[in-house]
Amino acid sequence: MIEIKAVILSGGKGTRLRPITHTSAKQLVPVANKPILFYGIEAIRDAGITDIGIVVGETAGEIKAAVGDGKKFGVSVTYIQQEAPLGLAHAVKISKDFVGGDRFVVYLGDNLITDGVAGFVKQFEANAPNCQILLAHVPNPESFGVAELDGERVVRLVEKPKEPKTDLALVGVYMFDESVFEAAEAIEPSGRGELEITDAIQYLIEKGRDVRCQIITGWWKDTGKLQDMLEANRMVLGRLESRIEGEIDQKTQVDGQVVVGKGARVENSILRGPLIIGENSTIVNAYVGPFTSINYNCEIRGSEVEHSIILENSRIVDVGGRIESSLVGKNVVIEKHSRRPRAYKFMVGDYSRIELE
Repeated sequence: MIEIKAVILSGGKGTRLRPITHTSAKQLVPVANKPILFYGIEAIRDAGITDIGIVVGETAGEIKAAVGDGKKFGVSVTYIQQEAPLGLAHAVKISKDFVGGDRFVVYLGDNLITDGVAGFVKQFEANAPNCQILLAHVPNPESFGVAELDGERVVRLVEKPKEPKTDLALVGVYMFDESVFEAAEAIEPSGRGELEITDAIQYLIEKGRDVRCQIITGWWKDTGKLQDMLEANRMVLGRLESRIEGEIDQKTQVDGQVVVGKGARVENSILRGPLIIGENSTIVNAYVGPFTSINYNCEIRGSEVEHSIILENSRIVDVGGRIESSLVGKNVVIEKHSRRPRAYKFMVGDYSRIELE
C-alpha cells in the first residue's frame, strides 16, 4: 500500500479573531472545550494517517506545547517552520522534504468537518489522481474559491468570483501527489503577495493533470470568524452525550445534553443543554443556556450565559443581563456594578477586565 502523509497548516495569524488571537494561536481556540486543531489531527488519524507535518508560524511555541510529538493522539508529528504567512501553496512548497515522494493530504488547521475525511482519503487512494479537492454547496460562493466541473473532473478554479458559475466552494482539505511541488514552484505570488493554492491547482489543470473532486454532504466550517466559531461550537455540542463527573446540587435544574467535568460544582442554577462545563469550574445562582462551552477553572455566579464560549480561568459575576453570542478569552473578569439589566455581546481578549456600570 502506498503511504499517505498529512500536512496540517497552522501558521496563520488569525486576524479575524482578534483580540483573542493577539495572545493565542487561532487553531488553539477551543470548540466544546477542545482546541480546533485537535479535531483536525483526530480526523487525519481516523482516516488511517499517522505521519503528520504541522506547518507553524509565529505561534509555533504554543502549537508545539499543545500538540507535542503527537503520541497522545496516536500519531507522529513533525514541525515545519514557515517564516511568514506567504500563502497555502507556499506552506505546501516548504513541506516537500517532509512529504518526500509520498502522496499527502493538506488540512487547514482551523477547519472543522464533523463527519471526518476517512471516506475521501480512501477514494483518493483508490483512484490515485494527481489532485483531489473537497467541495461543498454554499449560499455565498462569491466569498470562496469556486470550482467549475466536468463530471468529477475540475476544469477551472476561480478565487472569490464576482459572478460565480457554480455554488461549489473549496473546503480546506486538499490531496496531492508530488506534482503539486512543480506547480508551487511555477506560480507567481498573487496581488496580496501570497502563493495561492487555487493557482497551484489551476496550474495542474492547465498541464493536463488529473484533478478530481468530492462533494461534502455533511457539515463543515472554516472557524476564522466569531460567528463561525460559535456555529462550530453549536454543532459539536449538539453531538455530545451527557456526562456528569462533577457535583450538581438538588436545587439545580438540568435539561438536555449536559457535560460537567471533574471537580466542577453547580449550585442553585439552571443548566439547559447542550452545554459543557469544564473541570474545576463553579456555577452558582446562574443560568447556563444552550450551545455554551465553559472551560476549566471558570466561575459563573449570579449571571446568565448562552450560545457562548468562555475560556479558562474567567469569571462572570452578577451580570444583570444575559451574555450571549460571545467569545470570552482567558483570565477575563466581567462584573456588574449597577442594577440596569441589558443584553451584552462580547469578544474579549485574554487577561481583560470589564466592569459594567
